[in-house]
Amino acid sequence: MLSLTGLPLQIIASAFAIVVFAATMWLWPKFGGKGWKSWLGRIGAFLATQLSVLAAMGLIANSYFGFYSSWTDLLGTSGGLGTVVDHQPNASGVSVTGEQKFYSAQGSEPDRSGLIQKVDVKGAGSGLSTEAYVYLPPQYFQPGFAKQRFPMAVVLTGYPGTPEKLISLMQYPASTLDAIEQKKLPPTILVMTRPTLVGDRDTECVDVPNGPQVETFFTSDLPKALATTYRIGTDPANRAVIGNSTGGYCALKFALRKPDSYPAAVALSGYYSAAHDPTTGDLFGGNDKLKQENDLLWRLKNQPAAPVSLLLTTAYDENNYDETKAMVAAFKAPTKMSTITLDTAGHNFHTWTREIPPALEWLGKHLTMPAATA
Repeated sequence: MLSLTGLPLQIIASAFAIVVFAATMWLWPKFGGKGWKSWLGRIGAFLATQLSVLAAMGLIANSYFGFYSSWTDLLGTSGGLGTVVDHQPNASGVSVTGEQKFYSAQGSEPDRSGLIQKVDVKGAGSGLSTEAYVYLPPQYFQPGFAKQRFPMAVVLTGYPGTPEKLISLMQYPASTLDAIEQKKLPPTILVMTRPTLVGDRDTECVDVPNGPQVETFFTSDLPKALATTYRIGTDPANRAVIGNSTGGYCALKFALRKPDSYPAAVALSGYYSAAHDPTTGDLFGGNDKLKQENDLLWRLKNQPAAPVSLLLTTAYDENNYDETKAMVAAFKAPTKMSTITLDTAGHNFHTWTREIPPALEWLGKHLTMPAATA
């Protein structure tokens, strides 16, 4: 069966819609009578044209935004009830479940273009786990860097989102390789994942009272687990986090609430307080103080300034423009604040791909390359 998000199905659906439209135009004069057969012909042709066009547009939009990842996901037939897995205390780690070469102008060998590995990450403190893609830069495989540890950048999608889109649509590995080759970014390991860890619930990366400890997973469990599997530096200065939309809010929150986790954070079209809607539920258990502490603008105004570096992106016509200006007006040293402001932009992948290259260059100034071991 053709993949729901694959290009072949989109081409077939688009071609079918064009054929149906052309056939409708060709046959329309034959449906010009007043009898019931003519009426049925017109109605049938109209519905066929509308449905084929909507199906093609839906497939393209789904592939672009990543609403449904498979046919079973779309149809709600992706299996029965979940299986309870009991974990032992301090059980954590990273399991590599797949591997793919990264193709670039330099070729496809790991020591020339890097390698992408699919992994499962399990957290000891939170008990949570997630699927991720790890991009290892070419230097990771080169003899001259055999004793070298590398900085790490965690890359987060929005909600909903799939980490595959960080590779295919947002082109993080390609942009990272370009930045490394241009000496704008030190050789950096990317960990690409989504902030959604518990079913389809949007937790806004909150440690939910009596619920999933998502912030703990990302700020403590994930860095520790990755550093035990890959040659990643253990100093906080070797880590950064970048995300779009919900992922951007999470990135900033990690830095401001837990400065020792990620001292540098980038928010692409991010927002600055946790959402409260049917996808989130009550994240704070009625605790107004906890809700306030997760409001980033409130933190900048009322909490001691954190020694972190933040990059916010917006546009003059983007929804977060006024709030971004308020964030810039509120920060105090030793917090460092930078912005990217586009003339016009939407809340979409096209906008973020325009912002990723300068954001990576900014990260290059705030990530420290670990010292090589003897």
